[in-house]
Amino acid sequence: MCGICGEIRFDGSQPSVDAISKMTEAMERRGPDASGMVMSGTAGFGHRRLRIIDLSVKSAQPMVDSALGLTIAFNGCIYNYPELRAELEEKGYTFFSHGDTEVILKAWHAWGKEAPERFHGMFAFVIYERDTGRTIMVRDRFGIKPLYHTQENGRIRFASALPALLAAGGIDTSIDKAALHNYMSFHAVVPPPRTILNGVKKLPPATIRIYQPDGSFTQEIFWNPPHERDASEANLSREEWGERVLDALRLAVKRRMVADVPVGVLLSGGVDSSLIVGLLAEQGQKGLMSFSVGFEEANGEKGDEFVYSDLIAERFGTRHHKIFVPGAELMDALPGTFAAMSEPMVSYDNVGFYLLSKEVSKHIKVVQSGQGADEIFAGYHWYPPLADSNDVVSDYAQVFFDRDHARMKTHLNAEWVDENNPSLALVREHLLSPGADTPIDRALRLDSRVMLVDDPVKRVDNMTMAWGLEARVPFLDHELVELAARIPHEEKIRDNGKGILKDVARKIIPSEVIDRKKGYFPVPQLKYVDGPYLEMVRDALTSKAARERNLFRQDYLDRLFAKPSEHITPLQGSELWQVGLLELWMQTHGI
Repeated sequence: MCGICGEIRFDGSQPSVDAISKMTEAMERRGPDASGMVMSGTAGFGHRRLRIIDLSVKSAQPMVDSALGLTIAFNGCIYNYPELRAELEEKGYTFFSHGDTEVILKAWHAWGKEAPERFHGMFAFVIYERDTGRTIMVRDRFGIKPLYHTQENGRIRFASALPALLAAGGIDTSIDKAALHNYMSFHAVVPPPRTILNGVKKLPPATIRIYQPDGSFTQEIFWNPPHERDASEANLSREEWGERVLDALRLAVKRRMVADVPVGVLLSGGVDSSLIVGLLAEQGQKGLMSFSVGFEEANGEKGDEFVYSDLIAERFGTRHHKIFVPGAELMDALPGTFAAMSEPMVSYDNVGFYLLSKEVSKHIKVVQSGQGADEIFAGYHWYPPLADSNDVVSDYAQVFFDRDHARMKTHLNAEWVDENNPSLALVREHLLSPGADTPIDRALRLDSRVMLVDDPVKRVDNMTMAWGLEARVPFLDHELVELAARIPHEEKIRDNGKGILKDVARKIIPSEVIDRKKGYFPVPQLKYVDGPYLEMVRDALTSKAARERNLFRQDYLDRLFAKPSEHITPLQGSELWQVGLLELWMQTHGI
């Protein structure tokens, strides 16, 4: 788990050591244990290391295999690297280290573009081939590990964090109008290749991109599971589906214990993280550390779920750490939270994960977390209404979009309204492509391949890595996801969502955690923007920088400032926080 960066030149000149140094330094918190830089021909790589597997200097990065002529910068973890290493040794490869980084190098040399299909894990890596001059960029199936890049003036730069690219300079920081439309309508999700900035792009998940020495490139997707029924499983009973899910989840949790340091759990008190704790206890984990966070109430809305996390911690005997964040500390943490965001992310629980990760990092370097279960097993409220949809595009947009195109025109100034309605076009393309049986299957595919990547997954990576903490997500084990995609949607949406997963959970954890109203990571002070939070947002949106950007209509801002609690999105988000967060993020990063 680390931060990677680099510069590849396509004009024959040498990479900028100064730019790579600045990018590497900007990611110090992603990898506080060590740093390195390597120049190889027209490629220069930088790396910040968080030691998790093979703690010795033999696995230091960037890693160079002189015999194979390969240089790599890698961020992530390959959970099945011992098995792959054994297979490669049988093919005649010899190893100089004991970690997963070198396994990737040998695997690429042995299998080429088939190698990523063999990896179980989360990964973003860049390989430079000395003998061909090619550069290979690869990102994992769910984009758990980020990879940003910018290309101009005969070179490409890449980094694990967008602010690292900004630190190197020379970037077009103007706002991408289509990305702004996505941010304002698609619940602040800006799907790849776009970011909110015109000059920065991101590699899509499950993608292999190969650059030739002249800068031209080819790109392909190496994983795209169908959300369709398999005829051989047509007669499986509810119980049989449950057994298959339980077996796959047990394996997913076990895989993510691979480390040379202890592994803990972020325990919200919900079904997903509680189930992870229960499965780890079942597998014999002793002295497991668990961590929960809570906030003050606001508008009568409770700010914690300690009653449930306490129950799980007591039941399974974890070494539990409970963090309560008073309002003053929450306000103090917001600047650091904004700085940790590679892109503006509107969900309130960013600051929750930021503060939780700060505390967890004092005790441990690796945690498992429950992200992904709702998108994989249909836990959200917008799935059941789609069961009988005759127009899945319009119906999905109605239940998920923060604002439709008509309302967008009353919120953004005219020059910022993209009349092509890119958000609806994006949703239509994904929902109507082949490979999904029902409207719910189509929505689950969209959410798991797009929304999940640039909301929950990105949020957890950014906030944990801000404190040098590695988060692993067993519900995004690709074999578990492939299984879930084949399960009839009726089995997933029953029992108010995640029905089949709740069947599994009842065999492991107390029913009090399962049979209750669905909870979220609550930070009510940011949902009901008031007091110092209102002043902070107002100051940002009325600043000289904001006035010069001129994104939002003044009459719209006036309505938000007057009664912020009355302007709540369909997904229970604050419109004022959404528009204010965008401006706060840009000002934090000097844009």
